[in-house]
Amino acid sequence: MDALDAIMTRHSVRAYTSEPVSDADVETILRAAMAAPSASNQQPWQFIVLRDRDQLTAVAGATPYGSMLPGCGVALVVCGDTRELKHSMMWQQDCAAATQNALLAAHAMGLGAVWLGFWPVAERVAVLKEVLDMPEGVEPMAVISIGHPAGPARQADRYDAARIHMDRWA
Repeated sequence: MDALDAIMTRHSVRAYTSEPVSDADVETILRAAMAAPSASNQQPWQFIVLRDRDQLTAVAGATPYGSMLPGCGVALVVCGDTRELKHSMMWQQDCAAATQNALLAAHAMGLGAVWLGFWPVAERVAVLKEVLDMPEGVEPMAVISIGHPAGPARQADRYDAARIHMDRWA
């Protein structure tokens, strides 16, 4: 699958088969995530790989949108390490780019994935930090649920010419 095809056909997948996601696939997805652009190349990302069913269930309880987590093949927690940043306000953008790369890589590999936002919702962040025993200064931005899709892909063309403004807003 080429890059444009991956971008244009990626969609959120919330139902998975019981087939496991291989360690090699997880490493490929993490390599793609870490290939993301980063402000001044600060690369603030850290990742927690979740396979343990009890941990996945606990993380699912931290958000009203995590019902797919206990049945996924693997989940990645995308974290921003804010302890030694050159640009303290850019870690969220850097981690968002890493998250998007991971989603595209999973899709290109025939896996399904969905982005669950945690940052900046304080209640969700606090629960996740406690469940995952995260150190001070490391912030969970998102959780990516990944697995082999249980059903067919749904296609959506989101292009909307009315959202495009030339040279100025008007």
